[in-house]
Amino acid sequence: MVFQLVFIIAILLIALFAGTPVMGAIGFTASLAMILFMGGAYWDQFGKIAYTNTMNNGFLISPLFLLMSEFLANGGAAEEIFAMFHKLLKKIKGGLAMATTLTCTIFAALCGSSPATAASVGVIATKSMTNRKYRKDFAIGTVAGAGTLGIMIPPSMTLVGFGILTGTSIAKLLIAGLIPGLMISVFMIISIFIRAHVNPQLIGEVTEEQRNSRKFDLNAYTVDTSKKDIDEDKKLSSLVTSVIPALILIVLVLGSMYMGITTATESAAVGAIGAFLIVLGKKKMSKTVFKNTMRGVARSSTMIIFMMVAGYSLTLVLSFLGIPSALAKSIANSGLNKYWVLILVYLLWFVLGSLMDPGSMVILTIPFLWTTLTEGLGFDPIWIGVVATLMTEVGMISPPVGLNLFVLKATSGVEFKYILRGVWPYILVLLLGLVMLTVFPQIALFLPNRM
Repeated sequence: MVFQLVFIIAILLIALFAGTPVMGAIGFTASLAMILFMGGAYWDQFGKIAYTNTMNNGFLISPLFLLMSEFLANGGAAEEIFAMFHKLLKKIKGGLAMATTLTCTIFAALCGSSPATAASVGVIATKSMTNRKYRKDFAIGTVAGAGTLGIMIPPSMTLVGFGILTGTSIAKLLIAGLIPGLMISVFMIISIFIRAHVNPQLIGEVTEEQRNSRKFDLNAYTVDTSKKDIDEDKKLSSLVTSVIPALILIVLVLGSMYMGITTATESAAVGAIGAFLIVLGKKKMSKTVFKNTMRGVARSSTMIIFMMVAGYSLTLVLSFLGIPSALAKSIANSGLNKYWVLILVYLLWFVLGSLMDPGSMVILTIPFLWTTLTEGLGFDPIWIGVVATLMTEVGMISPPVGLNLFVLKATSGVEFKYILRGVWPYILVLLLGLVMLTVFPQIALFLPNRM
């Protein structure tokens, strides 16, 4: 069994370092291991896995939530929410950065994707902050950090994928991400408030003496006026009115699921229909919006489905060989404190998340770790899903391969050195959230335990 485990890990690493996409690397490793270790009688399992699991109603959740988010993103929801919070908070020190965080929080509940949240809010928020003399690293770091909330606050595509892969209740996973996501959002707003008061240079309050200093970096405040800024002319009342339909949709989707009125799949369908009607009602539905929405959903859904099939296939091979249960027994009998094991898992996720797509990182490691963490060490499956998602958030903004870093580089035009400098405070905020969830797991389990 040790040889088989080493062989599988070696093939997987070789495929990944050869530049193979994670989906292909997992699928290739599972195929080769199945041929070598399971015998010809099991080779037809790939077809059965693909058909059985993709025909499961659970696979409808991702495309439907993606449809909701794509309609709202292409319909300009992010700009309206950001403009509203800007009007409300513009007189507070660091208020525009707080408005960015709150916009990402609300849009996360409409989107479910971290890169989509960062991209949708990033262009206009970064421009608005730098136009008002915010330092570029502070502005872009705020967007990058708050953008990660898209994969924690429901509807989270990462939590949906985790539920499909592990067979855990998707509805409970989604609800479990709500309080942790809001908690992290509050932590980010508090950190912005403190940093803006401790170092006013971050928000453009620079004295003449500081400006003339040799250490002063004038380029850190350079503004690109070619990008769109928020509309200052709209009244707050009209902005609130334009945002209300989206807020009602959030309450409808999450509330119906929490109260048991709808399943997770039905809630996703309600969200997709509601988003379509909102964009249609605002007269923002055009041929281009509809086409871009359908293309985005088809592209993302296909990737998720193939990733899940590859993950299921690897899980089948490992389970057939008895590797997860053997690892669980070994760790359970080793005498190690379960929290030391958990810390090692956190470190593994941190390293892998900074080197590869974090969502793929979870799918890659869960087949090996799931039995150990749940059966061997007794951690709650819902809680594991939430902390794994939080580590995915950390990976989204961790150099050198954090996905949100490259999304923002492409959409904002800010130099990469300022992006790297700006994300570190938010990585620390996310790690603080991880500590809180580890010490107080009921933060994540309070709502799902009452469903």
